[in-house]
Parts: sequence; structure tokens; C-alpha cells
Amino acid sequence: MNDLTLATRAAHEAGKLLRSNFGTPLDVDEASHHDIKLALDKQSQDLITAILLDARPGDALYGEEGIAGNQDSPRQWIVDPIDGTVNFFYGIPHFCVSIALRIDKRIVVGVIHDPMVGETWTVEEGGPVLLNGSPVKASTREKLEESVLFVGCGKDGKALETGLERFRRGSLRARKMRMMGSAALGMAYIACGRLDAYIESRISLWDIAAGMLMLEAAGGRVDLTEIPGNPDAWSIVASNGRIPIGEIL
Repeated sequence: MNDLTLATRAAHEAGKLLRSNFGTPLDVDEASHHDIKLALDKQSQDLITAILLDARPGDALYGEEGIAGNQDSPRQWIVDPIDGTVNFFYGIPHFCVSIALRIDKRIVVGVIHDPMVGETWTVEEGGPVLLNGSPVKASTREKLEESVLFVGCGKDGKALETGLERFRRGSLRARKMRMMGSAALGMAYIACGRLDAYIESRISLWDIAAGMLMLEAAGGRVDLTEIPGNPDAWSIVASNGRIPIGEIL
């Protein structure tokens, strides 16, 4: 089984777990003003970890719910077991499983699986982006006035202020603005032409790793800036590579 097939299998098995628990009473491990951690987050990551590391026992895994495996390995799986946990908790069927493989600091495999809609985006380095097995590309829209933009606001005060101001500026220019609650799905949507850009001033690598490879393979562009003092946090500007997204930053 190659790496992409393995990652897809792990994402689908986790997706089955999430779908079977959707709409049921859930155990909350941690709650803050702008975020929730569920016991199911860890259960989903444990399931993914078992599948990946049983097949690749020498690999490392880095996920939202912690690390596993051989952390000295050049092969590192990057996992978000539920991207969109707040949506999931509130019964909003917009969330996904995101799995990427990074080898020697280069992302080479990406899988994003939406278990509620039944959509799976997959990509290998140098290959096309596939949505349920069919090739997709980013949109060819070039004008902000024709675009649909996804803005994330982060979870701390400064990130919220930045995101809301970008949302205001974008609203004056774009056809529509969206705050959807899943960074990974937002990037997958750009990769298949449903959205045209995604901006967030503070996001974690596990949210965007698979989507970065996917979006660039689909003809888009991703610009990342590391947040000083926090190796887990990044600022991201992702687009179809055509619209002048810098005009609203």
C-alpha cells in the first residue's frame, strides 16, 4: 500500500468514526471562549495513528492531539483529526479529517476527507488534485468583484481584530465573504474552484498542511508567514493565484 492509499484509508476510517458520533452527546475535554476540545478529537487521532504507524512503524506523527512514533524520522505525518470541532459539536455538518505526509520538510501527500458530504480530496507531489477520483483545478476568476473569499479570525484577540478588519475590507470588494470554520475544507474548496481565497492571521500547521500541497497542485498559491516565538502558528494567504488578494490584506 503506497503512502497516499494509506493516508486515504486512515482518513476514511476516522471519518466513519466521526459520522457515527455526529449528533450524539459528546464529552468535552476542554472549553475556552473560542474553542472546544472533544474526547472524540483524541479518539479520532488515536485511530489514525494506529493505522499509519502500524503500516509505517518507523515514521513520526505530529497532530493537534499530540505526537507519536519516531520523532527523529525524516517521514512525518501531520494530522488534524477533526478540523472544525466547534461545527461538529454544534451539529453543523462542515468539518473534515486532514492528513499530510512530510518527508525531509517537504509535503508530498495530502488527504482531506469530508465524511458528511462524502467527499475526499487527494494529492501526491507532482500529481493532480483528485476529488473522489476526478481531477479538479482552482478557479480562473481574476477579479475580486467576482470572487468568494473565506476569512478566518483565529482564537485570540489580535487575530480576531485582524480577521474582522479583513472581512470588512473584503466585503466591500468581493462578491461574497464566508467564515466557515474549517481551514482544511476551505483550502480544498479553493483547490476545486468553489472558493477563490482563504486568509487567516493565525492558524496551525495541521490545519493547512494537506491543503497547501493540494492548492498549489491545483494551480493556486499559498504564502505562509511563521508567527515569531510559536513554531506551531502561521499566518496564511491562499488563493487561486489569480485574484489580487493583497488588496484586502
